[in-house]
Amino acid sequence: MKVTEHIKQANGKTLFSFEIVPPQKGQNIQELYNNIDPLMEFKPPFIDVTTSREEYVYIEKNDLLDRKITRMRPGTVGICASLKYKYNVDAIPHVLCGGFTKEETEYVLVDCHYLGLDNVMALRGDAMKHEKYFSANKNGHQYASQLVAQIKDLNRGKYLHELIETPYNSNFCIGVAGYPEKHLEAPSMDADLRRLKEKVNAGADYIVTQMFFDNKKYFEFVEKARSIGITVPIIPGIKPIAIQRHLQILPQIFKIDLPEELVSAIEQCKDNKQVRQVGVEWTIAQSKELVAKGVPVVHFYSMGKSDNIKEIASAIF
Repeated sequence: MKVTEHIKQANGKTLFSFEIVPPQKGQNIQELYNNIDPLMEFKPPFIDVTTSREEYVYIEKNDLLDRKITRMRPGTVGICASLKYKYNVDAIPHVLCGGFTKEETEYVLVDCHYLGLDNVMALRGDAMKHEKYFSANKNGHQYASQLVAQIKDLNRGKYLHELIETPYNSNFCIGVAGYPEKHLEAPSMDADLRRLKEKVNAGADYIVTQMFFDNKKYFEFVEKARSIGITVPIIPGIKPIAIQRHLQILPQIFKIDLPEELVSAIEQCKDNKQVRQVGVEWTIAQSKELVAKGVPVVHFYSMGKSDNIKEIASAIF
C-alpha cells in the first residue's frame, strides 16, 4: 500500500515508522531482524531501507595499492522484499542519483515493481568521500527532481528507450527529502524550498524531513512549504542523540543546530549511558508535541538499533 494511503486511512492518527541501514557485506541479516522485532508491536505501516553509494577501497597488490570501487552495504532491494514478506509491512527502498546511471536506476525500479514494492524514496545522495561537491555519474541524474521524473515516467510506461503499452505499469508512491534547516548546499532557505517544490512538481507524493531537534524549525518549514503551494504530506524525521560525540558529528555532517538546552544537558552527562537517557527524554518530548500538532507520521532514524526507539515509542504510541 502507498504511504499516502496509509496516512489517509489513519484518519488523523499519527503513525509510527522508522529507517534502517543494511548490514555490511559478510554480516548476518538476523541481527537486523533482532533489532526490528521489538519495534513491530507499534505497528509501523512502513519501514525505510537506506541505500549506500559506491566508495573507493585500496587493496594491497604486489606491494602496491590498487584502488577499487565497492559498495559496503548492498542489498537494499533484497532486504525490502524480505521485510515485506516476513513482517507484512511496506518496505521502502531508497533510490539514489549518486552512484547510479539512469539505466541502473531503471533496473532497480523494475525489480521493485516485480517484488510488489509500492513506494520508493528518491534522493540525490551524498558526494563521494573524496569529492568536495556532488557530481553525477556519467548518464546519471544530477538532481533528485530528475530522478523523481524518471520514476513518474516509468509509472506511465515510459522507459528510457521505449514506451511500453501495458496494463501492468508500476504505480510507485514517491517520497523525497526536505530540510527544515535547509540543505547544506542551498544558498538560502527560500532557494531550498524552491528546489523542494520542483521535486513535488515532478511527481513527489510525500516529503520526509532531515532530522531536527527543535520542533519550531519543523513547524516553520511546513508553514513556508504550504505558502508556496506544497500540499503533500510532510513527515518529520527524528533521531535520538545517543552518544556524546553526536554533539560534534551531527552538526558537522548534517549542518544542523542543536538547542542550547539539549547541548547543556548532554555536556553535564558523565557517560554515554546518561547521554542516551537525555536523548530518549528529549525525543519523547519532541514526539509528544509533534503528535499533539497532528503530524501524519513520526519517522525515526534508528540506524538499525532499536533499544532507545522502543523506549520512545512506548511513551508515545
